[in-house]
Amino acid sequence: MHPRSDISSPLPLASFWAPAPQRLDEVTTGGYHPIMKAVGIKVLKARLSEYIRLAKGGETILVTERDEVVAEIRPARRQPTGTLTMEEALEAMAERGEATLASASFKDWKSLPGVPPATELSSQKILDALREDRRS
Repeated sequence: MHPRSDISSPLPLASFWAPAPQRLDEVTTGGYHPIMKAVGIKVLKARLSEYIRLAKGGETILVTERDEVVAEIRPARRQPTGTLTMEEALEAMAERGEATLASASFKDWKSLPGVPPATELSSQKILDALREDRRS
């Protein structure tokens, strides 16, 4: 007991230094994004398989170091295992927003004045014309 009766005994130091329970912080990177989980590198290293399962389930996990986001773990984009035709691949890219499909067929394109149609050109003719330009 402390000599002065109005001062209670000090708390043991262990209560100040006890590690906080591990938890995931829910954060977002913008107003329209779904809530994401954030995890420190040390905790991620200790529980990697748990976070891989979350990513496999569709979650995006932010990896932090000293309260700064340094990486993201997100679900992989699954690629089809079969071989796609050029048209199928372009349509899949357009669906993902990675490409814009042409509004007209290549055959319907008109040639510029003074430029021969692509059907009349070959790589050999182009190379010959370039070599001729270099000589003159």
